[in-house]
Amino acid sequence: MIKSILPYALLGISSLANAEMVAKTVGYEIDGAEYEGLLVYDQSIKTPRPGLLMVPNWLGVTENAAKKAALVAGDKYVVFVADMYGKSIRPTNPEEAGKAAGAVRADRAMMRKRAQSAVEVLKAEGAGVALDASRLGAIGFCFGGGTVLELARSGADLKAFVSFHGNLDTPNPDDAKNIKAPVLVLHGADDPSVPQAQVDGFVAEMKSAKADWQLVSYGGAVHSFTNPDANVPGRNQYHPLVAARSFKAMHNLLDEVFVAP
Repeated sequence: MIKSILPYALLGISSLANAEMVAKTVGYEIDGAEYEGLLVYDQSIKTPRPGLLMVPNWLGVTENAAKKAALVAGDKYVVFVADMYGKSIRPTNPEEAGKAAGAVRADRAMMRKRAQSAVEVLKAEGAGVALDASRLGAIGFCFGGGTVLELARSGADLKAFVSFHGNLDTPNPDDAKNIKAPVLVLHGADDPSVPQAQVDGFVAEMKSAKADWQLVSYGGAVHSFTNPDANVPGRNQYHPLVAARSFKAMHNLLDEVFVAP
């Protein structure tokens, strides 16, 4: 069961007051290697609901990632937290996280394959917990946001892609022509990890591909603005007001694309 959710209370996500949240560990394989993610859902909900792939920040599958997934899920979604590194790689500090994330970012084909494999796990595991597999999307945070954008560029057949304070660069901008669904980028206008040149490149990429895209740039926000534990002023810092606004923007898009059949 999910506990200790109070640090995330200001994120503006569905109330969990009456929820029966579960975080189920799910093991799976990619090319013979072991991975382990989390299926997060409210077990009191019996009617079919949409599903979300969630790619966490560079620390990977952690307790904080589980808490955020529970708050995103609420009574609206089934969420699968992807393992982008493998079961044996669990970073414990920024140095280890940077090494793990850097290895994945250096191989975008591998990144895309691992993300798509996690989508398939969501479909398979969600079958038993009232998942509507015809309504799936992907969200990601920081490293995870960049991963979700690569998943979109791969042509993944999902209903929406949402990046929170993620990297926007790609080695293959022409791949944006493969995007099949709306893309929403929620960006801190003062984020030093995503300089303006990268933002401009992303805008040009989306325009050239004629994608369905939005980029919301939040004044006064830097990197990791949805993370209550981020506390490096001017670089990585929680911004509760912007966090709430960004999650509202996410829900607005998902409500649009997940209209019940």
